[in-house]
Amino acid sequence: MLQRVFKVLDPLLVVLVSVVLLASFLPCRGAFAHFMGYVTDFAIGLLFFTHGAKLSREAVFSGIGHWRLHLLVLASTFILFPLLGLGARALIESFVNPTILAGVVFLCLLPSTVQSSIAFTAIAGGNLPAAICSATLSNILGVFITPAFVGIFLSTGGGVGGNGAGAADAIKSIAEQLLLPFIAGHLCRPLLVGFLNRFKKQVAMVDRTSILLVIYTAFSAAVVEGIWHKLTGQDFMAVLIIDVVILAVVVVATTVAGKALGFSREDQISIVFCGSKKTLASGVPMAGVLFPAPMVGAIILPLMLFHQMQLMLCAVLARRYAAEGERIAAALAPVDTDAAKAVEQ
Repeated sequence: MLQRVFKVLDPLLVVLVSVVLLASFLPCRGAFAHFMGYVTDFAIGLLFFTHGAKLSREAVFSGIGHWRLHLLVLASTFILFPLLGLGARALIESFVNPTILAGVVFLCLLPSTVQSSIAFTAIAGGNLPAAICSATLSNILGVFITPAFVGIFLSTGGGVGGNGAGAADAIKSIAEQLLLPFIAGHLCRPLLVGFLNRFKKQVAMVDRTSILLVIYTAFSAAVVEGIWHKLTGQDFMAVLIIDVVILAVVVVATTVAGKALGFSREDQISIVFCGSKKTLASGVPMAGVLFPAPMVGAIILPLMLFHQMQLMLCAVLARRYAAEGERIAAALAPVDTDAAKAVEQ
């Protein structure tokens, strides 16, 4: 049993916990914190530059015609999720830390992931071009939708997220930090695709290191402001339960909707994996732009927990989809063989 758990766990979880512990005992302060801010800004830009360079234009064009699938994924990401987050906040706001609840709502306002959605869709035998297009579209639209939603649902009187910046300024900052490097990387893809294919492991390390740097600086600021004295065990348990419930509801809803609307099995797989995820890679830097530095650590805590939960659940689902696909292929194989023999005769 333990071996199965360790196989499902993402190694990133262990590193995330280690980074949070490091920030808790050795937070960056003063001039060093200022320097780390510049380092993380550069790392985030590099992260999205490589994401853009890895995006295949051919795959996007081949999947762009599945507009019904994309609309369903977007509806799950930017309608169903926000409704669940706002509902959860309304139900338990009287006995859970308001910053943690703001983090739950923020989690629900984020776009879908790109890399893990595509990876799990490929493993499960889903519609990969559609997944690439849908996840990418979600992230691009999220640059504009997420700050606007944060301004509507999480404004505390000081602008978007209470950081003193308006929605337009927040969108501009996020576009400069995330979207422009992404576009630049995609335009440079013909020059970099060979390099990226040869050094996939090193590029993946850049991705994870960028996220970890942002988490370290965010939690350092939160620790300096006394995050661990403000949050209780009840807050953590509430977040865990809320994350589990939201993830379960969305996975069931996307599964049922895909079948009810008559999508093919491959499309259903893409809908489930693209419509049930939230991005850690974009969410952490967005939080840094949209919220005051002392709040960011608590704001991204629900997202970090949800990230691991979605990876664990989707790993199980991907294996089940793949096994089901193999059984279907095995059941159809004799029929195909007989038909081939009949044609030969």
